[in-house]
Amino acid sequence: AAPSCVLVSADYSQIELRILAHLSQDERLLTAFREDKDIHASTASEVFGVPMTGVTPDMRRVAKVVNFGIIYGMSDYGLEQATELSRDQAAQFIAAYFQRYPGVKSYLESTKQKAREKGYVETVMGRRRYIPDLDSGNRQVREAAERMAINMPVQGTAADIIKVAMVNLQKELDRRGLKSRLILQVHDDLLLESPLEEAEQARTLLREIMSGAMRLTVPLKVEVKIGRNWGDMEVDGNTADIPAPDSPKPNSQMPLL
Repeated sequence: AAPSCVLVSADYSQIELRILAHLSQDERLLTAFREDKDIHASTASEVFGVPMTGVTPDMRRVAKVVNFGIIYGMSDYGLEQATELSRDQAAQFIAAYFQRYPGVKSYLESTKQKAREKGYVETVMGRRRYIPDLDSGNRQVREAAERMAINMPVQGTAADIIKVAMVNLQKELDRRGLKSRLILQVHDDLLLESPLEEAEQARTLLREIMSGAMRLTVPLKVEVKIGRNWGDMEVDGNTADIPAPDSPKPNSQMPLL
C-alpha cells in the first residue's frame, strides 16, 4: 500500500458450497450453513456417522475434497486420486454422501437432464452457457460436458456475485466521496487500498456490500482482513495496531530489472 494507506481485503467464505446449498435446497446443507457450522466437519460427521466432536483431521480432509469435488462432478476415481482411499472406499464414500445429502444428488441429476433438454445451463442471474457436447457419441467428451453442466451454474453464479459486489462497491465509494480504491480482484477476494483514516469505514463497507450482493437462502459470509501489506494481513485487524510505514532510506533507488 502507499505510505499513508493500508490494504483492506474481503473474501467470500466457501461461496460455491453456499451456492450449491441454495440451488439444491438440501436440508442438511442449508442447516449447516444457517447454523454456521464447519461445513467440512459437518459433512464428515454425516457421512462417517460420528458426532462432530469425533471427526478427525483425516475425516475432515476427505470430506473437504468431496464437498468441493461434487461441484466439479468428481468420480470415485477422482476421489481415489485425491485421497488415500481405495477405489471401492471412494465409491462408498460418494454413495454415502449422496445418501446423506439427497437434495444435492437430485439437483445434479436434474441439472444434467435440463441441460440435455435445453442445450444450456445458466447461473442464478440467468447468464447462460451452451453445452452442445452433452449429446456427443464419445463417452469421454460427453462426461466432460456433464461435469461442465454441473459446475457452471455454481461457479458462474459465484462469478456473478463478486461482479455485482464490485459494481455496488464502486458506486458506494463514489457516493460517499471516499478516497479508497478497489485495486484487485482475486477469485472470491476484493482488495481495497484505503487511507488509514478511512480503513474502518472501508472494512464495514466491504462486508456490507459483499454479503448483500445477492440474496440466497443461506447467508453469504465474508471474512475481512487489514494490513500494511499483503503479507501482513490479519483477520479483522485493529487499525490502531498497524505500524507506521518504514521511512525511506536516503539516496535509495529502485533496483533495475
